[in-house]
Amino acid sequence: MPLAFLPARRAALVAAFAVLVGASAAAQQPFQQLPPEVDAALARAKVPRDAVTLLVADADAVQPPRLAWRSQVPVNPASIMKLVTTYAGLDLLGPAFTWATPVYVDGPIRHGVLQGNLYIKGQGDPKLVIERLWLLLRRVQGLGIQAIEGDIVLDRSAFEAIEADPNAFDGEGLRPYNASPDALLVNFKSVVMTFVPNRGAATAQVSFDPPLAGVAMQPTVPLSAGDCGDWHGTLAADVADPARLRFSGSYPTACGEKTWALAYADPRSYAARAVGGMWAEVGGRLKGTVRDGRVPAELKPAFEIVSPPLAEVIRDINKYSNNVMAQQLFLTLGLQQKKRGSLDASRTTMRQWWNNRIGTGEGQPVFDNGSGLSRDERITAGELAKMLQVAWRSPVMSELMSSLPASGVDGTLRRRALRSGGAAHLKTGTLRDAAGVAGYVDGASGRRYVVVAIANHANAAAARPAFDALVDWATQD
Repeated sequence: MPLAFLPARRAALVAAFAVLVGASAAAQQPFQQLPPEVDAALARAKVPRDAVTLLVADADAVQPPRLAWRSQVPVNPASIMKLVTTYAGLDLLGPAFTWATPVYVDGPIRHGVLQGNLYIKGQGDPKLVIERLWLLLRRVQGLGIQAIEGDIVLDRSAFEAIEADPNAFDGEGLRPYNASPDALLVNFKSVVMTFVPNRGAATAQVSFDPPLAGVAMQPTVPLSAGDCGDWHGTLAADVADPARLRFSGSYPTACGEKTWALAYADPRSYAARAVGGMWAEVGGRLKGTVRDGRVPAELKPAFEIVSPPLAEVIRDINKYSNNVMAQQLFLTLGLQQKKRGSLDASRTTMRQWWNNRIGTGEGQPVFDNGSGLSRDERITAGELAKMLQVAWRSPVMSELMSSLPASGVDGTLRRRALRSGGAAHLKTGTLRDAAGVAGYVDGASGRRYVVVAIANHANAAAARPAFDALVDWATQD
C-alpha cells in the first residue's frame, strides 16, 4: 500500500525504518572512494589511482572492509612478502624452532692435534654470524684440538645450490642484501670494515670482520679534511678482486668511527675463507685446507651449536627486512616439510600451507624465494589481508606482530611516526617499481585493523606519504 494511504504515524515509522535499513546497508559496504588525504598524496606523488591497491579491514574479520580499492588485483609486494614467509614459518615450525649446526671429528686427538678431518655441517642457520662462528671454533678447541692434521670440511648439501649472479637483480652485487642463501651461511657472506681515525698518524685504522684467509686487507687509509658527506665515495673502495681489499681514496676525519658492510666479491669461497681466517684468529693451526665436502655417514656429531629461536630470527627478518635470512627460512620450510632444501620444494610447501591454512577463496599468491627480492612474486591485497586476519586469531599472533617494525619506534619505520600519534606495526617493502606497507593498526576506539597498501609504478617510492595518510586515516576509525 502506498505511504500516502497509511495513517500518518505508521507512514513515519516505515519511512524511518527504510532510512535505517539504507544506512545499515551503506555501513556494510567498503568505502569505494579513496580518502581525500590519500588521494591528494597520490596526486602529489604522481602515482595514479589505478597503480595502487588498498585495503583496510577489522583484524577480527567480523565486519566487511572499511576500504577496498583494487584489492583483488595481483601486485608485486616487494619485501611485504616476508610477512607470508615468516607467518608460515611460525605456523609450520613453531616459534621455538631452532637450526642446529653439528660439528664432527674424524680421527684421534693426540697432544692437541686432530689426526684427521674436522667437519662442519650447515643446515640453514640464518644467523651464523662471526660471534657464533667464533664460539663454534672455541668449542672445537674445547675438545683439546689446537691443530688439525687434515682438512676442515664444510658440508653445505642441506640446500640445493642456487647459482645466482649477485649483480643480476639490480646491479648492486656488493650490497649485502643481494647475498644468496646457503646451507652454511656465514655472516651473510659479508665483510664489515671499521674505520677509526688516528689524527696523530694522519691515517684511519681499518679492521675487517671476519678476517678472510688468503685475502690481503689494507690496514690503513689516509685521512682527509672536509665534512663527512659521501665518505663511501671518498674512500673509493676496490673490492672486486677476491684476493685483495683496498682503497684508492681517503677517509674524512670528520666522520669519526664508522662501519661499512660489503658483500664479498666471490661468495662461493666466502665460507671457506671466513672459517680459515677465524681458525687462525683463535690460534688454531691447519695443515690441510678448508674445502667443501660431505660428512661421512658413520660419523656422529661431537657437538652442535644452536641458533636463536625462530621468534627471534623473524624480528631481524621483518624489522630490518633481511632478504637472505628470509630466503634461508623459505628454504628451511621445504627442507623440514619435504626433506628437500630447494626452491621447488619450498614453493610446493607454501602453496599447500596456503590452501590448508588460509584457503583458496581469495586466490593464491605466486611464491618465488620468500623474501620479496623478486620480480615474479605476486599477491593481492585481499589475499594478504585475509592471511593477516587468520594470523590475528592464531596462537602465534603475538610473535608475528612483535616482529614487525613499530611506527616511529624501530626497524624500517623508526623515522616514520604517524601524524595522528597512533600506533601501528607494519612491514614495509621497496623495490625499483614497487613499494608499500602492510600489517596492523590500532584505532582510536581500541579496535585493531589490518591495513594493506601497495603501489606498482615507476614512482612507487614517492607514494609513501599516501601510505602514511592511509594508516592515519585507519587510526581514526
